[in-house]
Amino acid sequence: MVKLPIVKEGWVFIGGFALITALVALLIDPVLSIIPGILALFMCFFFRNPDRDVPSDDTIIVSPADGTVMDVVEVDDSFVEEPCNKVIIFLSVFDVHVNRAPIEGEIKYQHYICGQYKPAFQKSVGWVNERHSIGLDNGRVKILVTQIAGLLARRIVSWVTLGNVLEKGQTYGLIKFGSCTEIVMPKSSVTVNVKKGDRVKGGVTVIGRIEK
Repeated sequence: MVKLPIVKEGWVFIGGFALITALVALLIDPVLSIIPGILALFMCFFFRNPDRDVPSDDTIIVSPADGTVMDVVEVDDSFVEEPCNKVIIFLSVFDVHVNRAPIEGEIKYQHYICGQYKPAFQKSVGWVNERHSIGLDNGRVKILVTQIAGLLARRIVSWVTLGNVLEKGQTYGLIKFGSCTEIVMPKSSVTVNVKKGDRVKGGVTVIGRIEK
């Protein structure tokens, strides 16, 4: 199966701005068409889906998203069922917005909440904003990943459902136009490898390591 460098959800935006560019150039002024032309190019950039060299080590947990680590906090989680560390990743509009599975595993939990659209860097977004969570279980460790919409984002896209088995680094969803991704990992068996302020790369950066 051929993997396209741009996710399918982006083509409607790219095509729309490309059409506007052509119409403005033909009917109004070629100079003015530069603006929608730039927007069309930005849509190509935003919806890009680059290849990633995913580490094969089965003790490694990779980042589910590109972005900057906003915080690492201790939480309790009903899916993981034990004390956890949660890594919060902020994605700007310049980051790749495709989300990737941090481990290989089966989706044993899935939950979507239609919420508000506060800025993705605010601490409250994980509780009040639109969000979509999947829980992965590979028999060795259970991990929860949550996509959270931001101020500009108006839709979370998921390409998976309950019972699907994902490979580590496999793309499973998308958040449009600025967002936040959270990953919850058990404290007893996973050592966190990142800290606040670190830049991470989806499917590549090691954010945790399974110790047991």
